[in-house]
Amino acid sequence: MIDTQWCRMMAAYNSEMNRRIYAAADGVDPASRRADLGAFFGSLLGTLSHVLWADHMWMARFDGWPKPELGMRQSPEYVSDWPALRAARDSTDARLEEWAGRAELTGDLCWTNGANGREMTRPRAVLVTHMFNHQTHHRGQVHALLTRLGARPGDTDLPWAVTQFD
Repeated sequence: MIDTQWCRMMAAYNSEMNRRIYAAADGVDPASRRADLGAFFGSLLGTLSHVLWADHMWMARFDGWPKPELGMRQSPEYVSDWPALRAARDSTDARLEEWAGRAELTGDLCWTNGANGREMTRPRAVLVTHMFNHQTHHRGQVHALLTRLGARPGDTDLPWAVTQFD
C-alpha cells in the first residue's frame, strides 16, 4: 500500500499547491473570496476553510492534534478571516510535512463519526490516503473557482510540483 515516503511526497505536494492556490487567491478581492459561487461549500473562502478543518480533524485522529470544535456543516466558517486562514494553512502544512515522515500507517483506526454519531473502523493507510485525496479534490474545486474569478493558479500536476524529483 503506501509508505512514509509516499506521505512525504503528498505532504510536499499539498504544501506547494496550497502556496500556489493561496497566492492566486490573494489577488482576488475579499468580496469575491466570500461570494457564494455555487461550490459544495459555497465560496472560495468556505471551501479552503473546510479543507483546513478536515486536515485538523484527521490529524486529531492520526496524531493527537486538537480536534476542531465545529462540525462538518460549520466547517466553511472554521477560519473565516483571510489572513488568519492563510497563516493557519501555512502552519498546518509545515506540521503535516513534519508528521508525514513518521506517520503510522499500519493497523486500523477507530473513531466516532461526528456527522452521524456512528463508530467507524478503517485501515490507517486508507484514511491517510483519503486525507491527501480530499485535499486534492477540494483544491480542484478552488482552482476552478479562481479561474472563474480571473485568477491564474497555475499548473497542478504532481510530477512537476514536487521538487524531490529534480
